[in-house]
Parts: sequence; C-alpha cells; structure tokens
Amino acid sequence: MAEAADIQGMKHSPARRRLGRTAAVATGVPLLAGLLGGLAAPQAAAAGPTVSAATTEAATASPASAAAEPSGSSTVSVALDTLAPSAPTKGDTLTISGTVTNKSKKPVTDAQVDLRVGPRLNGRTAIDDAVERSSDTTYDPLPVGGKYKVEFDKLASGISYDFALSVPVNKLGLGADGVYQLGVTLTGRTAAEPYDHTLGVRRTFLPWQPEAVDTKTKFTYLWPLISTSHISAETGSDDQQTPVFENDDLAEELAPGGRLEQLVSLGSQLPVTWVVDPDLLATVVAMTEPYRVRDGNSTVTGKNQLVARTWLNSLEKAVQDNPNIVALPFGDPDLASLAHGGENVSGTLGHLQGSSEVAALTVESTLHVQPATDFAWPVNGAVDPAIVDVATSAGADKVISRSDSIQDNLPYTASAARPIGGGTTAVVSDTRLSTAFESDVSTAGSSTLAVQKFLAQSLAVTLQDSSKQRNIVVAPQRTPSAGQAQSMARALQGLDGQRWTQSSDLVAAAAAKPDTNATTKVPGASRYPDKLHDQELPPSAFEEIKGIDERLGKFKAILTLPDRVATPFANAVNRAVSTSWRGDVQGAREYRASVNRYLMSLSSEVQLIQKSELTLSGRSATIPVTVQNQLLQDVDHLVLRLQSTNKTRLKLDDGSAVTQQEIKIDGGHTQVVKFTGTANANGPVGLTAQLYTADGRPYGNPMTFQVRVSELTPTVMLVIAGGVLLLVLAGVKMYSQRKRAVAAKAAEDKTAADAAAEAGGTDEDAGEDEGEVAENGDAHDGGPADDAAAVDDAKTAPAPVAPPSAEEIPGDVDGAEPGQPSDPTPDTRPESGDPSGKGEKVDR
Repeated sequence: MAEAADIQGMKHSPARRRLGRTAAVATGVPLLAGLLGGLAAPQAAAAGPTVSAATTEAATASPASAAAEPSGSSTVSVALDTLAPSAPTKGDTLTISGTVTNKSKKPVTDAQVDLRVGPRLNGRTAIDDAVERSSDTTYDPLPVGGKYKVEFDKLASGISYDFALSVPVNKLGLGADGVYQLGVTLTGRTAAEPYDHTLGVRRTFLPWQPEAVDTKTKFTYLWPLISTSHISAETGSDDQQTPVFENDDLAEELAPGGRLEQLVSLGSQLPVTWVVDPDLLATVVAMTEPYRVRDGNSTVTGKNQLVARTWLNSLEKAVQDNPNIVALPFGDPDLASLAHGGENVSGTLGHLQGSSEVAALTVESTLHVQPATDFAWPVNGAVDPAIVDVATSAGADKVISRSDSIQDNLPYTASAARPIGGGTTAVVSDTRLSTAFESDVSTAGSSTLAVQKFLAQSLAVTLQDSSKQRNIVVAPQRTPSAGQAQSMARALQGLDGQRWTQSSDLVAAAAAKPDTNATTKVPGASRYPDKLHDQELPPSAFEEIKGIDERLGKFKAILTLPDRVATPFANAVNRAVSTSWRGDVQGAREYRASVNRYLMSLSSEVQLIQKSELTLSGRSATIPVTVQNQLLQDVDHLVLRLQSTNKTRLKLDDGSAVTQQEIKIDGGHTQVVKFTGTANANGPVGLTAQLYTADGRPYGNPMTFQVRVSELTPTVMLVIAGGVLLLVLAGVKMYSQRKRAVAAKAAEDKTAADAAAEAGGTDEDAGEDEGEVAENGDAHDGGPADDAAAVDDAKTAPAPVAPPSAEEIPGDVDGAEPGQPSDPTPDTRPESGDPSGKGEKVDR
C-alpha cells in the first residue's frame, strides 16, 4: 500500500478502504474489517487527560450533546496509565494498569475489564485509519478471557476505580512481526440496558518484533535545548557589565523538575543529537555570576546563581559523554520571518551572518566541544525557496525540513537527506514521528498512548521494506514541556533493544546517500502554510530593527570602547527576531521597544547643554557651546558644528555662516567649545549647534539659541573723543599757569637782591670788590663770576613742569585732534549681564 498519506492531513479514499476490507474477507477473517474500524487510539485522547472522559467528549461533541446523558461505549471512561514493556518480546508478561470512571448518573453493575488483541495492521496508513475510527466498537475482537480480567460489582457515578491486568505475551495470540491493535474494554449493565455490553473502551498499539531485523532503520532524534529570550540589552556600568534580565523565569526551567533540567537529565541517558540555541547558553552563563532582574522601573539582584551553575555543569558532562551537538544561529532566528518580512528591509540578513559566527564560539567556550554550525531549522520544517535562500545566506548548507513540506509519493518512507540544488541538502524529518508528542501528555494515560503510537509508527517504517537501509530523522517541537520530554524519553527507551532501529546522529544522516526516488524539489511559496505565515514577525518589526541598527552605528562611531555596547546590542537584536516570539506578538513588540529605549537613553548621555540668550558687545566676540558626556567612557571622533542663521549680521570664525570643531570628551565630563563671531550690525541672530559623527551623520538633537549683537555707534565714539579732548586741554592750561608763576617769582627774587646791594655798599667795599674782581677776572666780560651768579639763580628758581609726552597728547596743544568717530573700536571680549548657562565650564 502506498504511503503517500505521510503528508500531514491527507485523507484515504473510500476505494482504498473498500479494497482493504475486501482483502480481509478474502483471507477468511470475517471480523477483520470490523477490527480495523474498531481500533480506537484517538489522537484527541492522547492530547488530554483520560481520568475523566468528559474532557474527551467535550472536544468532539456539540454543547447540546455534551450535556446529554452518556451512553454506549461513552458511558465509562477508560484510561491506560501504564503499559509495560512497551515493546515486549517472547517470554515477557504484559502489564497494563489504569482507571475506569462511570460518567453517567446511574450506577454500572456487573462490570468487567478485559484485554482484547486485534489483528496485525499492515503499514503506517492502517495505523492512521485505526486512529480515525476510535469510537466504533461493533466488531471488537474477543477478550483474552480466563483469569486475565478484573471484575467490579458496581461502578458508582463519577467515581474512579483502579485496575491492573497482567497477561503473558504467549497468551495474546500474536503472530507475525508487526503492529497489533490492543484494546482495554469495560463491559457491564445499566438500568436502561440490563444486559452485558461494552460501556467503555481505550485502544492503543502494541509493536511486536521479538527478534532483530536484518536491515535496521538508522534513527536520528533531535533533542532541542531552546528557550525564550530572557536577557535585555541593558548592562551595568561596572567593568563586568552586569547583565539585566527582563524576568527571572528561566530559573524555573533550570531548577530540578523544570523543563530544561528534565531535558538535560533525560537526554544524558539517550542516543540523541543535541540542538542548542547558543543564546540559552550565554544567558545561563550570565546567571552564574551576579546579575540584575528588572522590577518595574528599577532592578533587583538575581538570586539563582547556584541553579544556573548546577544546570550548566550537568549539561557540560552530558555533552562530553555524547558530543553530537548542533548549534543554531545565536538567538534561534525566525528564518521564515526574515525571508517573508525582512527581505525588503536593508541590513536585515546581516544579523543572521553575525549570529551564525558567534554561535560556534559561544558553544565552544561554554561546553568545550566543537558543534556543527552548518544546519538551519525553519519553524516546523516548513520551507519555500525564499526560506532556503535566507537559511543558506549565513553559511548553512543543510536545512532541516519536514515530510509534510517536502512531500514524497512513494510506497515507503524515504531517507532524510535530499539534494535540493546549489550545494544545499534538505534533511527531511518524518512528520508523524516528529509531531507524536506535540499534544498534551501531562497525564499518565495520554503519555502512554503517545508512546505506543510512536513505537508502532517506527516499527511500521522498518517493515515497509526490510531490504532498504534508510536514515529517518525526528525533529520534535522546539520547546517541549517537562511532560513531553519525559514521554519522548520513554519512547526512545522503548527502542533501546535496537531490534528494528539503530541510533545515528544528524551529521551522519545528512551525509548519507540520498534516495534517488525521493523528492528534491522545494515547494513554492503558495504552499507555505497560512497558519505559520500569520505567526511571523511583520515587516514593521524589521523597520524598527533597522532604526535600532542606525542609532547603534552612530553611537558606536563616537565611542573609544565601542565593544561595550556593540556586543550586548547585537545579541539583543538577534533575540528580537527569535523564533520564540511566535504566538507572542505583544511580547515581541515590547522587547524591541525596550531595546530601542535603552539605546536612546545611552545615546542621550552625550548631548549639548541648552544655552540662554547671549549679548555680544563689540564687533568681535567668543561664543561658547557646552557639550556634556555622562557616559563612563570617553567619546571621540565627534564634530560640533555651529551655524548662523544671518550671515550678514553675524559671521563665524573664517567669515562663513557655518564653522565646526572636532572634540573629544572624557567620560563623566563636560567641555566648553569656543567659536569666534564677528558682528556687522546690531540685532538678534539665531545660532544652531549640532553634533555630528566623523562620517557626517547628525548625532542627537540640535540646540538653538539666540545672540543679541550690541555694537559701539559713531555718536558714542564722539562723546568719548570729546571727553578725551577736554582732559588734554585742562592739562595744557595747568602747565601754562605753572610756568608763568615760576617766572614771576624769579623776577621778584632778582629785584630784591639788587636793592640790598645798593643800600649797604661803601667805597672801600667797592674798591675791595673791584680788586677782587680784578684778580679773578673782568665782571663785565661775562666771566666766571657771571656764570656763578647764573648758577645760583638757577638753584633758587623752581623746577619747570615737564610738558605732556606725545603718548599722552596725540596732537599739538593748539591743534590737537581727538580720534575720529569713524575709527574702529578695539576688539573686546564678549560681555553679558545674563548669568552663565548651565554647565558652561571647562573640567580640569
């Protein structure tokens, strides 16, 4: 029988079903058709609790029927909690335990629990048919009977009763190797139907392969260690850059019994291929050291270091024993969202390249093993040409797909590896096996049914063609719950005997020889599931991320230690496009917004200080502009540009309307940058200051302020010149008066001396005087005596007042002219009566 029904959701034609029933009748087994229809291992039951069948009933019935009194095989709910061994061999005893619950309002009497074994199912399609026909009990096979039953005198309404059956395998009537139907039924009587009939049934599958097959199926099971994004872009200002977590929820997953703890604990004992998101490892490593957790508008100290260290140590030991590990790109980016929503946004795919490069380094430094980094894993393995292009753009040449995306039409399940062109290999996982544990398996009954169905499908794959060596890959859901992980582990433990499978790893499966009959064509975009498309990040999300990139680029350009922000923000951007945001549109939006807010807050730490209005007195003055750096690191490669809105009224530096200076500011300091302005006319002038990066991109917001020019006018110059002239004239007048006073006193002294000589002189005196004169020289000849008298007069005369110097009197006394009003006034420093602007000082 062809196995094209491996395509998820495909129905089987009535003709095929009739053919199967006709063949059954021809073999002389009249009940085969009824048994095929009577097997009921409902997928809905595997998805939910079985202690109360009301849950299962409500999933399929209308509100009116759900409220009606249950009847027939729905009267009693039967749950199978354990079935061991799950794949028995000869000589084993099969033990089944569970509960029965009367859902009706009336008691059930003469109740009996029996085990019934149906015929062997031929192939995977027959297993699917059995699941679809879960409620038909018309042709149930006979019970094993004998002592292998459990009896109840009465089942009260709403009460659950435990049961346990132990039956030797040789009593089950199993024949050839294969998958058998196995049912547990409850028969009894009710007041409305007082005769023995089936009131409840639960069916499952029993794989029967007591001896190892000659050609085993190589079986690869992926074991994902992936979580949601927990860490923010924010870090502390200390040297260690203490990380800040959005929440502390990851600790619950790492703690004993938590989801991730169970995955590591169980996976360490299984032959699996670890598929790890390096972001999870980086986050746990951050938790092993001091960390902060956001709490409203503040942060609190994280307290789960021990939990993180314990989990990390357990994982490191597990991968040392089993080094088959695949590292996804950092943050597990949503490849489909990138392909469909980010393809037209420039720079989007650049993040994928960076996340792939950091993946190997993160795993190696944390777990000390070399991972495979050339695998890409789209959501649910759904691919189209655009997704494949994006997946391979970062260096991956192997894409993990699924058989409901790349579909075959073969009578058997083909090997996983498919060459799809361009040197790329699609590793096609099996849909049935990969989705076996996606439903709710939190109860023992639902888990048991899921495990038995998984084992049945795996055996059916091998028995399709025992001569072909095939490689089957199972890629389960990305983030299995603790209960799902436990069910997955039970299923793999059921394969421990390796009677029909042998364990392999993903690298070997991808390198295996492809099946030449298998499909190698990637489906078109129109076949991509709408449900998955609706969960993708919208194009607007990638526009937001582009804005973050641009702001980050400008911010890094001015830093002397750009790595302190480059790494945290690059990782945050990778987390912003994570697959984990599927189904959480609001959470994804809030995360992007938080990254953007924090980046803007950091960028605003380097800013211009707003100035008040300045007043410039004079034609030339200095204009200060203050730049503040509140970061803890220096900023460099920053240009401050000042522009005048009125070049005619106020020119800057070299006479133009725009001037600029390169600046460098130490961390935690401010700097005053001074520009020279030249005024040509009075009045207000608007100035705009703007910071730029070295490559000419504006940084931060511009700062505008006003300068009021107040130049010295010609009238003021005339008044000043007149005052100077009056001072000069007053000095000349004082000098003239002092000179006349000195001359008058000298004349009075000479007259008095002459009068005294005439009144007191005699002839003798005159003779003596003449004799003395004769001896010393002729007095009338102007000799030495006259010179001496002149000297004496000079000694007694007052000293003349020195005239003002040429520097003090710019012109002659009579014709001195003051400076002209049109002469330029000397340059002065700017003066202002206004207080200095805030922060306008130079740090020393």
